[in-house]
Amino acid sequence: MQLIAMLTMLIDHIGYIFFPQDLGWRYIGRIAFPIYCYALVQGHLYTSSKSRYFLRLLIIALIAQIPYNLALDPRGLNVVFTLLLSELVLIALDKLPKLWMGIVVAAPVLWLMDYFPLDYNAYGLLLVLIFRYARSYRLVLAHLALNVIYMFYYGWTVQMLSLLPTLVIAYGPELWEHLRKRRIPRWVWWSFYPGHLAVLAIIRLLYYGDLPEMDWRSIFVM
Repeated sequence: MQLIAMLTMLIDHIGYIFFPQDLGWRYIGRIAFPIYCYALVQGHLYTSSKSRYFLRLLIIALIAQIPYNLALDPRGLNVVFTLLLSELVLIALDKLPKLWMGIVVAAPVLWLMDYFPLDYNAYGLLLVLIFRYARSYRLVLAHLALNVIYMFYYGWTVQMLSLLPTLVIAYGPELWEHLRKRRIPRWVWWSFYPGHLAVLAIIRLLYYGDLPEMDWRSIFVM
């Protein structure tokens, strides 16, 4: 599972940087993000320390930010910040006596994620919540509904391919259990995101001869 997520994310980013006109790379890349959302939920549920889990996410987000700006988006915040905010919401929801009260918690965070230039913005949190609270066919239907909404309102047609890993999670438990058991070293899993961005930024410099000018002011000034 983790290997599939890393490989498809790498393919997506290679296509985005070096072959922007070829959407085939981006289609394959849609497989990665749902797996990361699913992994975040599993980590939240089974970690021995939510505070340490949150801290690891924060460290990765900070380490990955400059490589992300150099390789992919000079003005945005990388996707680990999206997962980081999602984890904060999950922690808050666990403390509420009634799940419906979570609307008060989630609504302002969803607005915040759409206001700031976060990778995947509010879509990321909504997908994390779907993986946390939906099961079986409801999981697939909720993810499909989310994708349809974003397809009509934001033109995210390519995102429909992200349903593939969700279908496997919902309807292929035996296959998924086999994939889940084939774990890779933890340091590889945690370091892959900032590491591959740094390598791609270097290759981009060698390939194009320059790097985009980072503008962090646009992150905070809209």
